[in-house]
Amino acid sequence: MTIRPGTTPLRARARPGRERGVFLGLALLVAVVVGACGTGTTPADGGATAGTLRVVTTTTILADLVAQVGGAYVQVESIVPKGGEVHTFDPRPSNMRRLAQADVVFLNGLGLDDWLATLVTDSGTTARVVRLGENLPGVTYLAGTSKAGATVNPHLWLDVSYAAKYVARIGETLAAADPARATAYRDQAAAYGRTLADLDAEVRTRMATIPAANRTVISFHDAFPYFAAAYGLTIDGTIVDAPGQDPSAAQVGALIGVVRDKGVKAIFAEAQFNEALAQTIANETGARVVSSLYTDSTGNAPKDTYVGMMRWNVAQVLQVLGAP
Repeated sequence: MTIRPGTTPLRARARPGRERGVFLGLALLVAVVVGACGTGTTPADGGATAGTLRVVTTTTILADLVAQVGGAYVQVESIVPKGGEVHTFDPRPSNMRRLAQADVVFLNGLGLDDWLATLVTDSGTTARVVRLGENLPGVTYLAGTSKAGATVNPHLWLDVSYAAKYVARIGETLAAADPARATAYRDQAAAYGRTLADLDAEVRTRMATIPAANRTVISFHDAFPYFAAAYGLTIDGTIVDAPGQDPSAAQVGALIGVVRDKGVKAIFAEAQFNEALAQTIANETGARVVSSLYTDSTGNAPKDTYVGMMRWNVAQVLQVLGAP
């Protein structure tokens, strides 16, 4: 268990037997679909409107960023559904079909959703494939340690200024994929970038109201280091090393000791995970649980966009850590 500010990127749990069966069983399906798309016509199964770019992303957060930049010129679909868990997602046959038809595929990279690379290869798609989180200029990547060795935390977008860098890369990618509308994509990316700059300033102003004594927290999994670094929090531990890997009783006991020793004020729990472990630690220590935070997925309104999600998260944090 990680009991320190860490940055372990979390990978999907491997299910090789199941995935091999899916991929072998889909070989013929993919061939038929790709052949059907060769005419360049709009499919009859709810596909993209003629003339729009087909874009596939791993998560609904990335899908929203693409939608904000692409507007009416793109049809974007997320492989992991709203409320789904990107770290442990099991691909479905329909995902292969969407990838085969795509013009552009966006994933985060940095170990978060590398399982998509296998699907891309097996789908036979000719789409541009872009890892939005990797090799971004101006980013201070936060390092951690996992069983596989030195790693980089993938949750960059929880620092709004880094999400703006995703947006700029999305704009350039769409412009390259659809040169006739390059100016429109770049203009829309710039406009949304200004929206995110305003949001970043808003979040910094609101988070600055948290008293210094309330700025130490622990989290369910290692999703918040960039958020903490950008907005002035200290993360003193995480409950699980990776989703689906519950800690032992001894590990929970050790983390309870850290909470008491460090004077941790809050435990960040996420909407897609059961908060029972977080509540157990809270009951033993007096720390408060910040429930229903969104990190890897959007939710229902008002959390159904990236901007709405970030405002929701900040409001939840301030309810627990803000001045009385």
